[in-house]
Amino acid sequence: MKILIVDDEKDILSSLKMGLERNGFQVYAYSEPLKALADFKPNTYDLLILDSKMPNMRGFELYREIRKKDARVKVFILTAFEINSTDTQEFFPDLDVKNIIQKPVTLAQLIEKINA
Repeated sequence: MKILIVDDEKDILSSLKMGLERNGFQVYAYSEPLKALADFKPNTYDLLILDSKMPNMRGFELYREIRKKDARVKVFILTAFEINSTDTQEFFPDLDVKNIIQKPVTLAQLIEKINA
């Protein structure tokens, strides 16, 4: 499985990348959302893991822009903040609320979500 992770916190990004690669996933990591969007190629990734709060472009905005390029890719949003599921469904109707993951998340929990 090919996973694209975008998170501006380089320690988290590095930890997730190494942990997922040790578990057999092919991982591409970006700390800059605009760079990730510019480099994004449709039909390349099976899953995106996007941080919700990043400078220059928030995860939900990145999600919206990537969906214009690839409507089939699955997406997880990582957040340290509470997300109102009603608002999320209103603005992002094709994003399943179960795909929002609260930080901190263990590698085991993340892998369980990915495999589900």
